[in-house]
Amino acid sequence: ITAQARRMLQDPRSRALAVEFGGNWLEFRRFEGTGTVDLERYPAFTPELRQAMFEEPVRFFLDVFHHNRSVLDFLWARDTFVNPVLAKHYGMTGVARRPDEWVHVADATPYERGGLLPMAVFLTKNAPGLRTSPVKRGYWVAKNVLGERIPPPPPKVPELPSDEAKLDLPLRAMLARHREDPSCSACHARFDALGLVFEGFDPVGDRRQKDLAGRAVDASATFPGGTEGRGLEGLRQYLRDKRQDDFVENLCRKLLGYALNRSLIISDDPLIQQMQRQLAADGYRFDHLISAIVTSPQFLTMRGREDLAAK
Repeated sequence: ITAQARRMLQDPRSRALAVEFGGNWLEFRRFEGTGTVDLERYPAFTPELRQAMFEEPVRFFLDVFHHNRSVLDFLWARDTFVNPVLAKHYGMTGVARRPDEWVHVADATPYERGGLLPMAVFLTKNAPGLRTSPVKRGYWVAKNVLGERIPPPPPKVPELPSDEAKLDLPLRAMLARHREDPSCSACHARFDALGLVFEGFDPVGDRRQKDLAGRAVDASATFPGGTEGRGLEGLRQYLRDKRQDDFVENLCRKLLGYALNRSLIISDDPLIQQMQRQLAADGYRFDHLISAIVTSPQFLTMRGREDLAAK
């Protein structure tokens, strides 16, 4: 069973796993229909760029599958994949020429790219259009990447102004004022810092030195627990030092739930722990996740459609 699962991961049809599992886990599955970007302010956000943003994480997932890479590469990797339109958006030159050509960029760090976190699809999806949103970006990291369960906001939460260019204060200062409300501060303390580090990226994920009002960007943050960091590298260091186990557990839970096509229950916890141990014992290779799932009692005794229909 394990051998067949590994064979299937090499098949081109494994793209479905990248799109359906990856797209739903990280919530970019429906990005091609997003309508939040202001096209007058960002005319370069063409359908071709939108499609390229969607494709970048899909190709990264496939590379992890096909080369049995470490699942930690989702966070720490320095590489990514671009075509000409995405390379132009990222400021990369000479890496792709034909419109349909996708190129593996082995070291994207000079462009502040690499791995999932700084991909434009996530930065754009989690921005309201005419400004960035440290709240949405940080919430996405906390909820989707780290698996935190955060309660919904209280009713009648005041909205921040929609256009960054018209803000009297930097967005960071507006958020600090918002957190003065005791009903908001507890939750915001869990994720705002995880989003403030992305302030060096504009509403469509392009790098920037100034915000839309012309003020210098501040991408520093004090993370939960008091650790300080700046920008993408600061976030990565915090996650590596403090939250790596949270990420691995969340990935195990999300993939197992996807494979079983149901919500997880308490009796699944021993399998989750086994998956984590197997990953840690052998370099966090992706196929250890798959083999643990497809040989588990939960997977091997899963009801088929016929059983459910009969019931």
